[in-house]
Amino acid sequence: MRQRGLALLTAMVSALALAVFLPASSASAATCGPGWTASAVYTGGNVASYNGRNWSAKWWTQGETPGSAAVWADQGSCDGSSPGGGGGSCDHPAWVAGRAYVAGDIVKYTDGKFYRAEHDNPGYDPVISTWYWEPYTCGTTPPPQGGFVVSESQFNQMFPSRNSFYSYSGLTAALSAYPGFANTGSDTIKRQEAAAFLANVSHETGGLVHIVEQNTANYPHYCDASQPYGCPAGQAAYYGRGPIQLSWNFNYKAAGDALGIDLLNNPWLVQNDSAVAWKTALWYWNTQTGPGTMTPHNAMVNSRGFGETIRSINGSIECNGGNPGQVQSRINNYQRFVQILGTTPGSNLSC
Repeated sequence: MRQRGLALLTAMVSALALAVFLPASSASAATCGPGWTASAVYTGGNVASYNGRNWSAKWWTQGETPGSAAVWADQGSCDGSSPGGGGGSCDHPAWVAGRAYVAGDIVKYTDGKFYRAEHDNPGYDPVISTWYWEPYTCGTTPPPQGGFVVSESQFNQMFPSRNSFYSYSGLTAALSAYPGFANTGSDTIKRQEAAAFLANVSHETGGLVHIVEQNTANYPHYCDASQPYGCPAGQAAYYGRGPIQLSWNFNYKAAGDALGIDLLNNPWLVQNDSAVAWKTALWYWNTQTGPGTMTPHNAMVNSRGFGETIRSINGSIECNGGNPGQVQSRINNYQRFVQILGTTPGSNLSC
């Protein structure tokens, strides 16, 4: 009996060792999707495998490596493990009232849903304080804090014929001048604002083709000599330049003062330096109401609609029936761009 019991114990230990150390049957493993390739175009919902994991595209992408770009959501390893690592894990702490949180923190609320902090806060309720918190879909990777919501491949898709002067690197270098741009509110609002800005500058420049105003006969008209500083660069020096076609000596003076660049005496910087050109467009977008009642930035982050951005740029020249064809051109750009960014256009598209 002792020998038989010992033999049985030995067999049980051996079986346990096999269960612990032998790999799981491949029959229960998740199936790897097609291998990711840099040259392929992926749209929202497409799945590709990379480094032994499945990845799902959130929106249009090309050449962005899974695991290093926010466009890809981690779907787990091909052996069936659940998504995890970094922001993709569902293992987030429960929200605690009064506990300090910083931007990027993810919590599980009492309703069982997840929320991500958009701004630092001392423990505000995620359901009530929607400026501080936004809903978060567990199992996806959130955009990096401070990162631009438009990838370079999306930018290139928006502007297939753009002038090389309007570089993506020039745009991203300019973002530091106005960090709230396309970085305020929910991910949807961020993408809508980026799409709205790019739709308007596309209209102003013929798809980011023209750097300077094409009608040279207008050049001498943009000098307001009544200003105390006059037109030191010359009467015909303040014509339209850049993504939003900055014009008039007083606008060059105001933009330059805000950006710490002497554009009054050197307006040519706007057509020679890509980052400066983008900064002047962001200056107008974020700080100027123009003929409207609010800045284009405020129009988008406060959900007033794309139409209000048109009003802030050209007012009654286009709005209120002034030029419906031009308005529709801007709207068409916007609708195409939000689709590329994987979001919706919202309401109040026209003015």
